Amino acid sequence: HTRGRGQALAMIWTRLPLYGPSKPSTGGWQPLRFDGGAFHVKGTAELARALLVLRLCAWPPLVTHGLAFQAWSQRLLGSRLSGALLRASIYGQFVAGETAEEVRNCVGQLQALGLQPLLAVPTEEEPDSTAKTSEVWYEENLSAMLRCVDLSRALVDAHGPARNSLMQLKVTALASTRLCKELSAWIQRPRGSSELSPERLAEAMDSGRNLQLSCLSTEQNQHLQASLSRLHRVAQHARAKCVRLLVDAEYTFINPALSLLVAALAVRWNSPEEGGPWVWNTYQAYLKDTHQRLEQDAEAAHKAGLAFGVKLVRGAYLDKERSMTQLQGKEDCTQPDYEATSRSYSRCLELMLRCVSNHGPPCHLMVASHNEESVRQATKRMWELGIPLDGPVCFGQLLGMCDHVSLALGQAGYMVYKSIPYGCLEEVIPYLIRRAQENRSV
Repeated sequence: HTRGRGQALAMIWTRLPLYGPSKPSTGGWQPLRFDGGAFHVKGTAELARALLVLRLCAWPPLVTHGLAFQAWSQRLLGSRLSGALLRASIYGQFVAGETAEEVRNCVGQLQALGLQPLLAVPTEEEPDSTAKTSEVWYEENLSAMLRCVDLSRALVDAHGPARNSLMQLKVTALASTRLCKELSAWIQRPRGSSELSPERLAEAMDSGRNLQLSCLSTEQNQHLQASLSRLHRVAQHARAKCVRLLVDAEYTFINPALSLLVAALAVRWNSPEEGGPWVWNTYQAYLKDTHQRLEQDAEAAHKAGLAFGVKLVRGAYLDKERSMTQLQGKEDCTQPDYEATSRSYSRCLELMLRCVSNHGPPCHLMVASHNEESVRQATKRMWELGIPLDGPVCFGQLLGMCDHVSLALGQAGYMVYKSIPYGCLEEVIPYLIRRAQENRSV
């Protein structure tokens, strides 16, 4: 039934004029058309659900008190009815399903339309959590990540080459926020800490030898060692399965630690001999220093002879970042408004496209954006720089959002990924509510 539906969608979709020529022509570049023609492939029920969810997500009280509303609905309606309503609305719009079979069905429909899966395990530690989480929780998350690698590989095996298999990785599912805060504080000191080098962490990951940092307590050192082991096991398994890991950025007060851990993974797994980049970092254009950091990191990777993978996003933590800097009396690290963020994104995009053009396959980029102008800029500059449509540049949007952009890109021959969370209601709904809260300013 699902296969037939996917074939029918593909037949309808191929008749829709969503794009200009997929290759540069002598007459000049012709832009993609985002005129909504893609919605012809969706049924009335799907469109009605999407409109309902959009209206719900735009209602501030529901976004602010989403978890309380969920608990209230469970008490009033019961878990079964409350769950059915969520599955018919928010969960059904943004989540592939709970079982591997449900995920395969969802991904099969996307692949019939020229879109690729970017699986995401919706597990993370609360950024302001003060409670100590046990190692058992992180080990369970490790098992979930390893299963996600296997599923990501299996989903692509029958539909494309190995290089097309990607998945998202959240570091705070494998290492505590408290540890990341502590490491970030040391990294940001004027002299930093000579012990905190990517090479030293990479050696500890590879050898498994105990790492003792003087800036951490005995307990913190033990957790760091366990966290490095978990990250290494995911990267090792992903490399064996030919799945590239896109590490999510999080809040600025832990991002220095996340970047250090990604750099350590990159030292081990992004060498040309490995066919990298197998580990990518995420850069948030709404931060004032992103262009400078991106330029420095790209240059450092080039000098070190490492492949360099980047997921470029605008960023989603604006409100919380500003409130935190005000509480701490620090200078606001975010761009002043959406227009400034868009200019920052445009500069970072241009920088990375030039890197891809100059350095070729060792440099990879995901243009993760729902903004039509950013997508137009990327496709135009790819044409001008001679970057092939199926080369090291791809595009990404969230499942259930911006399908008219995704489908236009897919039909034009670009590599397009849909970020796909999956899992049970109890895990995914809090994750979705946090995402809605982070994006309320947009």
